[in-house]
Amino acid sequence: MPWTTSLNSIKTQQRPADPYHAKAYDFMRSWLGGQQIFTLQTSGSTGDPKPIEVRRSQLISSAEMTGKALDLGKGTRALACLNVGYIAGLMMLVRGMVLDWELTIIEPSSNPLLDVGKNEVFDFAALVPLQLNVVLENDETIDQVDRFGKILLGGAPVDISLQKKIAGLDIPVFQSYGMTETVSHIALRRLNGPEASDAYHFLPNITFGTDERGCLHVSGPVTNDEIVQTNDLVEISGNTFKWIGRADNVINSGGVKIVLDKIDAEVGAVLSDLNYNNAYFSWFEPDEKLGQKLVLIMEGSENATFADLVFTEIRKRVSAYETPKHVYFARHFTKTITDKVDKRRTAQQLFATQNG
Repeated sequence: MPWTTSLNSIKTQQRPADPYHAKAYDFMRSWLGGQQIFTLQTSGSTGDPKPIEVRRSQLISSAEMTGKALDLGKGTRALACLNVGYIAGLMMLVRGMVLDWELTIIEPSSNPLLDVGKNEVFDFAALVPLQLNVVLENDETIDQVDRFGKILLGGAPVDISLQKKIAGLDIPVFQSYGMTETVSHIALRRLNGPEASDAYHFLPNITFGTDERGCLHVSGPVTNDEIVQTNDLVEISGNTFKWIGRADNVINSGGVKIVLDKIDAEVGAVLSDLNYNNAYFSWFEPDEKLGQKLVLIMEGSENATFADLVFTEIRKRVSAYETPKHVYFARHFTKTITDKVDKRRTAQQLFATQNG
């Protein structure tokens, strides 16, 4: 059941009985009370989840950057449908307070449009790719995506299949780049329309550069002017950058360095053409000759015929060293607490089963 609030109305609203709405209410009341330090929980997608402390000024800076970049001023009607226990959902509440928005808050679900009134329309919504994909695959909501207004996607990569669907949408869709340590996103890229790009544009007041590995580091008001070093390999050009992959997702196979995220993009195009919609990722396993052998792990039941077809199509498009040497199938992928695929644990469990 939706709960609607705003900067003014929450001052007189009673604490909601619903536990999820009550959690949002408590944060917003603490914000109105002037709380200066907040503890945020990282997602655990690149390491163990951990709490970090951020200042009120960092949250304000992030909210103001988003409002300016996406032209979302006072009175914006926003749908808050991400978990308020983590940075993406929490920042929707902060934006509501700082920018004076009207917030409709619902507990996270795979299809947010089914959880709000059929006549409700919004100016802005932040979603994860899974949510947008489900909306676009559901007969009840496929033609109603315009009700979101502007869409900001984050929390996971946007695969080839979803990118194709987004290209046909009339409303603007943006992909964000950021993390808990940067208090949400510090760069955006447009996914559709005449301004669509494969490069991210840094938001105002962000200082950036790369280390000796070619990995991005950033600082600014959103980081309390402290440098945040990432493991993301990037190519910077002016005020934009292209994301190559994560430095910890690089393997050495027979003396050749392979960026697994790059392989994922190539494989994704193949699987999209084959109408394979399940999750997948490139990984590695030890090999006596190569050191590390490139493999592909796909979610689903074992299917040797389909695996052969995937091999055939991949070989047509990439070099020999970029072609996975084996395809494994895992019935279910392990997820992090924020519903991202935990590649390392999935692979460990799969190989333990294979060797058991």
